[in-house]
Formats: sequence, structure tokens, C-alpha cells
Amino acid sequence: MKNKKKLIEAFSAALGLPESKITEDLAYNALPEWDSIAHMSLVSELEKVYDIMLDTDDILGMSSFAEAKKIIQKYGVEFE
Repeated sequence: MKNKKKLIEAFSAALGLPESKITEDLAYNALPEWDSIAHMSLVSELEKVYDIMLDTDDILGMSSFAEAKKIIQKYGVEFE
């Protein structure tokens, strides 16, 4: 499975949103579903999906879907 698809599925699972709502423009707190509790669920899901351990700065800095992609790339995950 391609990494972008995995990222979309992780966001969808953690935020309880359909995959069609997960876009590059999706930002933290832009939708009621992405609150602080869902953010921690998202962190857990991303760590599980990509077998990584995000550091605190990455968790706090993950302010959007696009930013999450950049952060995950730091851990060696490539997106096409």
C-alpha cells in the first residue's frame, strides 16, 4: 500500500472522518473532529502504521495533513 494512502487511512481512522474529507488542506482544529484528544489518537495511529516513535516537537508541530506528511518523511518514509 502506498504511504499517502496509509496516511489518509490513518487520519480517517483517528478522526472518524470519511477518507474523502482528508485533504492536503486539512488543519488541526479546522473540523470539530480534530481536537486535542483526536490528535493524540492520530499520533498513536501514525506511530503504529509507520512503525515510528514521534518526538514531542513533532507531535506539537503536526498542525495539518501536509505538515504530518513532512514530519513522517523525517523518519524515512517516502511519499510519491
